[in-house]
Amino acid sequence: MGPSGSPRKKVSLKNTVDPEVIVIGGGGARGVSALIAGDIQFVTAAGDSVISAALRGADAVMIAGILNKGVQRVMTRPEIKTPADLIGKRVGVTRYGAASHLVLLMMLKKWGISPDKVRVLQVESSSAMVVNLEKGGIDAAVLTIPSNFVAEDKGYRVLADLGDMDIYYLNMMLDTTRAFLRGRRDTVVRFTKAFVEGIAYFKKNKNESVAVLKEKLRSDRAGEDFLTRSYDVYASNQYKRVPYPSIEGVKTVLEFLAQENPKARGADPNTFVDNSIMKPAASSAIFSRNNARDRRFRT
Repeated sequence: MGPSGSPRKKVSLKNTVDPEVIVIGGGGARGVSALIAGDIQFVTAAGDSVISAALRGADAVMIAGILNKGVQRVMTRPEIKTPADLIGKRVGVTRYGAASHLVLLMMLKKWGISPDKVRVLQVESSSAMVVNLEKGGIDAAVLTIPSNFVAEDKGYRVLADLGDMDIYYLNMMLDTTRAFLRGRRDTVVRFTKAFVEGIAYFKKNKNESVAVLKEKLRSDRAGEDFLTRSYDVYASNQYKRVPYPSIEGVKTVLEFLAQENPKARGADPNTFVDNSIMKPAASSAIFSRNNARDRRFRT
């Protein structure tokens, strides 16, 4: 049985992997804790959670980069037209230390704006930030999908799209433990091949992918429009054909963690990543130039 009590579905994959998908609430840190405890063998989590755990000596390693960049956008009131216009303004994030806050700090650094030049307010959720924009409680907000679409439809300006910026911060990674990798390497390789094949299918088959998302998320007609727009974002510039973890992203995370964790200073970024699993996945048959069937998956 799955965590919700519904029957677990058997999935037949050509890589002979029969996964059970388990939803773990509480953010990436809780998922990584479950991984380290051996309750699960793979987890998708933000890179900072994995790197923080590894800095504490935990056995956790990134093997694929699902989203090396983020999908957050800085949405502003119409009169704010440039990053410099944010100086002295109120900018909403979900909470201090959350992904939205980290993204804002990275963008401000990119723009050469000191964090103390803006007023950062905790607003708890993306949907609450849209309401606060409408009521005038904040002047800008760091929003993610689908709230950024809601704000855009209401006439708010896209000041910055993280996906278009040269900023990598490991928004969502695929992780396992080195112990599991050593003991069950073949399983890890097959799982990763299936994962990469799933990305290829997603990027190639828009209608089918949106239909699956609609069913799983139980979206209504209005929500379907957001799913379609979300698909376009992920398929166009987020999901990579060969999803190696970004070493530049590791460096970015380490730089921010070093502000509070001395162990992050001077840490070798390569120690948090194992690319040896992605190599056989990248060279597998689904990317073979000589296989006519598999070429339809290439994007």
